[in-house]
Order: sequence, then C-alpha cells, then structure tokens
Amino acid sequence: MSETKPQIDIDFIIENATLAEKSNLLAGHDFWHTTPLPDYNVPSIRMSDGPNGIRGTKFFNGVPAACLPCGTALGATWDTMLIQEAGVLIGKEAKAKGASIWLGPTMNIQRSPLGGRGFESFAEDPHLSGMLAAAIIQGVQSEKVIATPKHFVCNDQEDHRRGLETIVTDRALREIYLKPFQLALAHSNPHAIMTAYNKLNGKLCSQSPELLQKTLREEWGFEGATISDWYGTYSTSESMAAGLDIEMPGPPQWRGRLLSAAVSAMALPMHTVDARVRSVLQLVKRASECEVSEEEIIRNTPEDRSILRRLASESIVLLKNEDTVLPWAEIESVGVVGVHSKAATYCGGGSAQLSPYYVVTPMEGLQKFVQKIDYCPGAYGHQLQPLLGPFVKSNPGITVTFYNDPYNTPGRTALEVVEIADSSFQLLDYKPPGANMIFYASMTGSLTPEKTAVWDFGVMCHGTAVLYINDKLVVDNATQQRAGGSFFGSGTVEELGFVELQKGTRYEFRLEWGNGRTSTLQRLGATTLSNGGARLGGCPRIDAKLAIDEAVQMARAQKHVVIFIGLNQEIESEGYDRTSMDLPGHTNVLIDAVLDANPNAIVVVQSGTPVAMPWASKAKAVIQAWYGGNELGNAIADVIFGKVNPSGKLPMTFPKAMQDNPAFLNFNANDGRVLYGEDIFVGYRFYEKMEKEPQFAFGHGLSYTTFELSDLEVSSSDVQLIVQNTGTRQGAEVVQVYVAPVQSYTCRPVKELKAFSKVALEPGEAKQVNIRLDRNATSYWSETQDAWVSQKGEYEIFVGTSSDRIMLTARFTQDRTVIWRGL
Repeated sequence: MSETKPQIDIDFIIENATLAEKSNLLAGHDFWHTTPLPDYNVPSIRMSDGPNGIRGTKFFNGVPAACLPCGTALGATWDTMLIQEAGVLIGKEAKAKGASIWLGPTMNIQRSPLGGRGFESFAEDPHLSGMLAAAIIQGVQSEKVIATPKHFVCNDQEDHRRGLETIVTDRALREIYLKPFQLALAHSNPHAIMTAYNKLNGKLCSQSPELLQKTLREEWGFEGATISDWYGTYSTSESMAAGLDIEMPGPPQWRGRLLSAAVSAMALPMHTVDARVRSVLQLVKRASECEVSEEEIIRNTPEDRSILRRLASESIVLLKNEDTVLPWAEIESVGVVGVHSKAATYCGGGSAQLSPYYVVTPMEGLQKFVQKIDYCPGAYGHQLQPLLGPFVKSNPGITVTFYNDPYNTPGRTALEVVEIADSSFQLLDYKPPGANMIFYASMTGSLTPEKTAVWDFGVMCHGTAVLYINDKLVVDNATQQRAGGSFFGSGTVEELGFVELQKGTRYEFRLEWGNGRTSTLQRLGATTLSNGGARLGGCPRIDAKLAIDEAVQMARAQKHVVIFIGLNQEIESEGYDRTSMDLPGHTNVLIDAVLDANPNAIVVVQSGTPVAMPWASKAKAVIQAWYGGNELGNAIADVIFGKVNPSGKLPMTFPKAMQDNPAFLNFNANDGRVLYGEDIFVGYRFYEKMEKEPQFAFGHGLSYTTFELSDLEVSSSDVQLIVQNTGTRQGAEVVQVYVAPVQSYTCRPVKELKAFSKVALEPGEAKQVNIRLDRNATSYWSETQDAWVSQKGEYEIFVGTSSDRIMLTARFTQDRTVIWRGL
C-alpha cells in the first residue's frame, strides 16, 4: 500500500503562513516547479512542455519522449474521440516524466501562414479549435494531470511578441480569439490557464483585470489557476490585482520580496494576496493527487506506437488525386526525390521540441513496402545548414564538454562530458554541476566524407562560438555578432564558412562556445536565457542544376516517383515568424522539373502551415503530411500504399499567394503594435466574403472512396442526415455543418462552422448522423449590448465535406431573440 499523503489545509495555511511564505508560493521555485511549503505539507509540483509531447525537465539532453503530430496535424483529424485518446497518452507521458501539470494545448488562431508557432495550434477556426482543445483536455485530465490551455489571448505571432500591443475589436476578440477558450471551458474543465506575453488593446494580458477577472472568472466561472508564460510577468501589484496567480519561472523577478514589500507599503491589500494563494493551493492540492514517477522514465509501449501511427496517418490530407494516381499497389521499385525523405521532420521548433523515442523517416517507411528504391536528393531545400548528426558515424558521436574556463586556457578542468544526439544544444533549463555564472563548452565530433567536396558550415548561438575543423578556424561567431531570431529571440543569425574535405579522410570538428553571458548582443524583448545554446550545421556543397538534372533523369526512368519537400523546425519555430510562404532554395524548380519528366510523380509536403504551391495545377497527386511525430514515415507510407485510407481535412485555408491572406497588410509588428484589421474575417470567412479562390479550401481533403450525404433534417438544436460510403474501400468522412442567418442587421460571414462529426464506414454502409447545435450556432457578439445576441429569424444550414463542397442545405426558424453571456 502507498503511504497516505499529508493533507493540504488551505484555510489553515492562509490564516497562519507568513507574508514571506505566501509571497514565495506565488512564483515558481525554479524553471519547472512550484514553490513548496514543507511546514504546511505543500509539495513542489512539476510542470512540463510541450504541445506535441512531454519533454520533462530538460531541453538539453532530456529523457526521450513520445512525440505526437503537431497541432495543425491533430487539427486535421477533425476527430474528437481520437484527440481525446491523444490526451490520455499525453497524461500518461506526463506522469512518466514526473509532471502533473501539462503546459498545453496551444489554442491561438492562425491569422496568417507566417506565424512562427502556427503549427502548434489546431485551426484557423474557433469552433474546430475549441472542440478539439476540449477533447485533448478531457483526455489529459482523465489521467489526473492538469491541462493548461494557452496563450490567453491573441498571442498569434512571434514578431516582438513580448509586449507587442494587439489591437482588435471587441467583436473579433469574442468571436474569433476568445471563443476557443470559451468552448474549451464549456466542454471540459481545465484546471489552469496560461496567459500570453502581449498587450491587448493597451493592457498586458498577464495583468488585465478585464481578461483574468471579468471575463475568465466572473463571466465564465473559471475556478482554476492562472499561470504566466515564462518570463511573461511584468509587474507585482498590477498582476496580483488583475488575477495572475503564479509567476513562472522561478526564482521570482516580481514576487517574493517585491511582493512582500508591496503589501508592507499598502500598495496591495492582503485579501488579494490570500485570494491568489488560495488559487495556487487549490492547484497544488489537485495536482498532488496525481501519482507521478519520481524519476523521469521512458514508456514507448506498443500501444503508444499504435496510437501515434493512427494520429499521424489520420492527420494526413490528400489534397489532389487526379486520374486516381494513388494509392499505389504492390510495386517493385520507386524513385524517391528530395532530402526530406531522409530527414526526421517530426516537430516544429521552440517549446515544441523534444527528444523523441525514435523517428521513422519517410524513406524508412517506404522501405517496408518496396524492395528497390532509387534516391536523388535533388536541390537542397534547407534554410539553415543541416545538423551534422547524420554525417557523424563514429562512436562516441557528438559530445559536449563543459568548463569554467575558455578554450584557450591551458590545462582547464572538465566539469561534465555529455554525449548528445545531434550538433545542437540549448541550456534553457540546465547548468552543468560546478559551473560559474560564465562557463564554456566544447562540442566535438568527426566527419569522414564519402566524396571530395567543399563543405559549407553554419554556426548560430546564444553566447559566443567559433568552429574549428582539424584545428583550422572556419566560422567566427564571437568577434562581430549579428542579432537573429534563434534561441527564443536571444541568439544570432547563422554565420557561414567553408572548407574542402577529401573523400575518406577523417576530420575532427570542434565548436568552442561561451554561454549566454558572453554574448555581445544587446537585445530588447528577448527571453532571458542566460545559459544560452549553440547550433552547428553543415553539408557538402552541390550544384543545384546538376542535382536537379540527376533527379529528372531518374524520374524519367521510373514509373513510380515520389517527391518529398517541405519545411522544418528551423523554419517554423517559436521565437520568429516566417518571412514568406515560399519553399526554401530551389525546391519549386526541382518539383517543376520532376513533374515535367514524370507527370504521375506524387508530391508529399511536410510543414506545419501552408506553403506556396506554384506547381499545384501541374501535380496530379499532392499529400499534406505535416510534422507527424515518431511515426511520420510509417504514416506517409501507409497512405501512399493504401494501407490507410486518408481522411484528414485542412484545419486552415491554403492560399495561392501570401497577398491573398486576410492578414497580409496587418501581420508584422508596426512600431510596437499589430492591428487585426481583418476583424472577424479570418481564414475561410475572408475568402468566401471576398469571393477569392484559395489554393485549397478550409475543410478540404480527399479519400480513396466516395461518400454521399442525404435526408437532411434540421431544427434550431439538431441536424440529422444519412452518410453513405458509396465506394469500394473502408473510409471516414467529416460531416461539416455551417450556419448563416438568412437576413441579419449586422455584417456576418457567408457561413461559419458550428458543428462537425467524423464518421467511419465500410463499403456500401450507411449511417444516420445526429449532430447537436447550441446557442453558439446562431450568436454574434454585440458591442453595443456587450453580450451575445442570437437573433430571431431564419437560419440556413449548409452541410458538406469541406467549406467549398456543400452538398445539402436546409432552413430553420428561431422564434425569439436571445441575449446571453457566460459559457
């Protein structure tokens, strides 16, 4: 039998704890833990990122974890039951990493394809986002792990995100950006919420009484705890009075002694402190009921691998399939084009990064279905030089050795030696034992090139770094540093150098690094990461034209060809936004050339958000495969060879060009603020209102079978219809229900998603589908009445399989106008 845990007596603590004890309780103890009060049986509770898995307590050299597909991939499943299963998996992973609070899900809205963290969120649509968030929260909290939806609210870009002022109308705020949180609270019960970095209409979100008290607690009845984003607390008294419960991370910058001083100076009443303390103690009490592992452990069970494969395969969206090019039957050989086929693009960058249990690359997935594979890398498609891990064949591989002295100090003593998986490290939450405030490291390894070639190397860092190859200086990123967006906005751009390496010769590389405090950059608004990090990349230089010609020759010789292209965690990442929708390098030229040589070649795109596809009309088959987590390669192969019938639907609109996007003129920060000028017309709402055709519409996704919708019956609270699989394969279809008033006294979108249901059917099978509607389906936010208004009158129901493929319509009448607030 396990020992009974001592009870936390909240009222007793509030009555008897000292002001200093209460003040400390309202901030983190360290990077991942709450502050304990041992004299009152209050334990320290561990929190952990990230949105697609549980990293544990280490960015650096962390314990491997299950990596789920990215948020947009989960959004593409449109499957609340499956997403709830994903939440259960996250809950179990959290307990294995000793964490009882999960810092997720990410619920911000994709205003633009360029948002650096767009891949973390579910959708451009608030209803889809809110319902999927509710499902994953239910799954996580069924394991008694606390979910923390984030970032509350309008943290929809990375450019100047710390303190950027978001200017948005009350109506757009309510209908688009707050709505996912409102729905998540209405359909689940998250016990914590994370505030955003930014300002909202003049007030920082972490110290906004309108958000945290008036809307969240009073109107919505939220009874959980509010937690700041990391280093997202900006005041003492203001944040306390507004309702921010916990400053993270610790040790505190604004609480602790500053909080005690504010109370002593009567700048903050004691009852406000006690209210925040009560909220924190309730959170800790609830979290302490979760049985977690004392040590961070690896699970990696067959059951986990099975659900990870389902999540990845059911997220895949078949964008095009002309002439029924897919699925492939059993074939003897295949031509594979693109370095993405061998790349493990399993997640985006920033807080989403973790060390995966394993990753199945697309090439490895294909090898399980076909014996003979011809491979051509084609032209490179990287934005940063690729990490060196795949090139390092020696044992040990890449090591990092920490010191208190710089590399030119004779006889310096090593503090710690760590073998790492790849040529990048980030000491966000780590400091080697015995290290001074300023410390150093050497990252070393060896390369033995298969061909003689000029190699290009790139170094970026938070701190200072110089690269030596066989003791020859190749890159200097220490003497004159240039600011970039790396390392959460604290790092440099990538500085480049080159050297010719001979075939079969072993070369030793050595990156000499000084921690973040050695940086020469002066940055405003960068996250405080004084320990810093470094990234070393490199690869042999190739002639793009020759590489494309080689791929073309192979494509002509092969009947079956697949082109793997996309983005990666260096391009889509927390800390900075993308600069364009374009694929990097010569990727588009490569695709065009291969399609000219073999019109039946299929294109597989891996990205978290839309990319420009100028070749889309030429390609017969296009697959959107996202960042698929551990099982990405198996999932892609399962769909290509028909083991899985694709059922994913786009959770966001794919525009033809960046200029078509509704946020095109109002995305980047402009003198410290961003204007949400598209108002409520986000995503498909804009394209339909403007009658502008996108590349692929919201909700779009094809199948290897066909479906028919019929017998629609509607009322103000119900939608009923028959869905039949009229094809020859088992498959699943997403029934999408959109609503619009026939007449309205205010400007409304053409139609809005208000319900959906995913239905699995055998060939020839038909099912009746019943979908409930609630008052959200007919309501808009009235700024004059400061409330939701559901107008009386006629409403049209549009039922289809995508926003641009409506198959059934009907009308119902609402007899009276209803004005309401709350959930």
